[in-house]
Amino acid sequence: MRTSGGQGGEPSDAPGAPRTSRARPARQAPPRDDGTEVLPDDLPDGLVVADARGRVVCFNAAAARITALPREDALGRPVEQVLPLEDLEGRRWWKVTDPYGGLAIRTGQPERNLLLPGGREVLVSARYVRARPTGPVQRLVVSLRGTEARRRTERSHAELIATVAHELRSPLTSVKGFTATLLAKWERFTDDQKRLMLETVDADADRVTRLITELLDISRIDSGRLEIHRQPVDMAAAVDRHIRAHIAAGRPEERFARRIATPLPPLWADPDKIDQVLGNLLENAVRHGEGTVTIEVAPARTKTGDEGTAVTVSDEGPGIPEESMSRVFTRFWRGSKRGGTGLGLYIVKGIVEAHGGAITVGRSPAGGAEFRFTLPAGVPAFMA
Repeated sequence: MRTSGGQGGEPSDAPGAPRTSRARPARQAPPRDDGTEVLPDDLPDGLVVADARGRVVCFNAAAARITALPREDALGRPVEQVLPLEDLEGRRWWKVTDPYGGLAIRTGQPERNLLLPGGREVLVSARYVRARPTGPVQRLVVSLRGTEARRRTERSHAELIATVAHELRSPLTSVKGFTATLLAKWERFTDDQKRLMLETVDADADRVTRLITELLDISRIDSGRLEIHRQPVDMAAAVDRHIRAHIAAGRPEERFARRIATPLPPLWADPDKIDQVLGNLLENAVRHGEGTVTIEVAPARTKTGDEGTAVTVSDEGPGIPEESMSRVFTRFWRGSKRGGTGLGLYIVKGIVEAHGGAITVGRSPAGGAEFRFTLPAGVPAFMA
């Protein structure tokens, strides 16, 4: 006869045995979420955990999103049914890996590309958790990641390589052609012809050098290794210097309007990098815009409310279409007029942000494009 009533009660002692009191374990309060506990649904990658029998006991929100399988349909089922993965050659991944029945010295599987039903690619890695070395698998932990970000990176790299190859081919072909011609037929050309060929070779060499510099800048920006050597910078003088260079190159003086609001706050920045930003923005305005190119320099506030300097470069051309403004600072954006590598504005944005500033694009009052970048002012902290 059972003496304890209700479901889950403890059975009575064996017949004839003396009754003894059994202490129940103290009920523990549920752990409080103090903000330090990491839950499976907090993870950015898919997490699937199977128990010692291969049944899924954890299936987080990212895994449900990546596999398009509801969590309730995954929990309790065999992991090979929940994740019917195949490799790129069509082999069933679980038969190849066999985490529960394979070699006992294995501790997991490195990340690799696998296919879900329907041909969807997913990056999968696994960890075999054992109570002791070479013991049976107690828990199988599988990580899932989508391939969209990697594909975007691969496409970006492929586009960069294709652009570089195209941009290098033209000047190098010219350099090779002119130098080979001069070496083979030096005596047949006049001094003026030789000078023209050598000037062309020199210009093409400069073009290759600029391209290599852009590639190095992109590499440093993407890896966060762009070095900024801060010095006092006179922004008004830098603007004047770039305007004079354009006038010396044959552009009419009336093409440029300069507006400087004084006094300007002290600015510490990398002079060479600032010259690169100004040069790119002015060249774009002159080449792709129309009418007067206006350069304004004025005190401004940064996004954090600190004191800063703002530089605005605008023109009176057709401007940039609204639908294209979100892509202006991306790689390879060239607008409606082809020409150049399309990397300049991407580098400009990287340089400005490396200084702690920000850059925006919009439409000028005259209807053309307007670029405005703001740099924080003041002496660097290490000199304060």
